[in-house]
Amino acid sequence: MRIDVLCKPDHPEGCHGTVENVREALEQLGVQAEVHQFNDSRKMIDNRIYVEPALLIDDQVRIAGRVPEVSEIVNFIIERPRYLQEVAKVA
Repeated sequence: MRIDVLCKPDHPEGCHGTVENVREALEQLGVQAEVHQFNDSRKMIDNRIYVEPALLIDDQVRIAGRVPEVSEIVNFIIERPRYLQEVAKVA
């Protein structure tokens, strides 16, 4: 699973809160994922995101314009097919 957090280069503050919440959500679920933070306006435009911070899970925009709560991130991860496959393997 890949999780990207996108911010503009001149406002990285919102990204830090989002990345912290993502890491906490992953810890709660016991899931491993690649977490990347990008401070790149070009990457935001390429994904048609014009507000920051933005959270992408497996290259799908899940939320933009605010720092998501840990519970929201947990729900986003749980509904991903890759997560469901991992749970099925363990059970």
